[in-house]
Amino acid sequence: MIRFAMLRHGHTAWNRAGQIQGSTDIPLDDQARADLGGFCLPEGWRDVDLYSSPLDRAAETARIVARRAPITVDAITEMDWGDWEGRKGVELKADPANGFRDIEDWGWDYRPPNGESPRDVWARIEPWLMGLRQDSLAVCHIGIMRMVLAKAHGWDFEGPAPFAVKRNRLFLVEIEGGALRVSDPDIVRLEKVTP
Repeated sequence: MIRFAMLRHGHTAWNRAGQIQGSTDIPLDDQARADLGGFCLPEGWRDVDLYSSPLDRAAETARIVARRAPITVDAITEMDWGDWEGRKGVELKADPANGFRDIEDWGWDYRPPNGESPRDVWARIEPWLMGLRQDSLAVCHIGIMRMVLAKAHGWDFEGPAPFAVKRNRLFLVEIEGGALRVSDPDIVRLEKVTP
């Protein structure tokens, strides 16, 4: 059995403005860097294999909280939102003609125009994830975390999600025999750095 932990990257200007980032490489903002500097990985997770998305916001988050450089992995790049990247979700939602939907109405085949569906994203994550051979931690994106947690919880993107992805927490799953399950505990908080 292998434990796999995921940490969401820190805030960016687009996060704070409610813009969809997707695979667009938006950096952390200065406040995120300052906030992340006050945290470190919890005991038991400091020496595991460390990975991140190649997008700068994830790789920099990893360097700040782990105090070392991650191995970047293309498979865990954020979902591509195609024509909707840079747009605000609230504005897209206001126009029902464009097909924008809330996550609980996606299903695995929901696809933004010229973007990726959850099924597409899982198809690129799964081979990498199932190839891990020891406990690992990935600093990545909410979309990647949603795909992995959906599989672990058996959720099909229909109805309310059985989890809420928050920052400054590790979300844990276990991998065994090609199957994913929610770990116990399933969430571990980052530790605050004592001055």
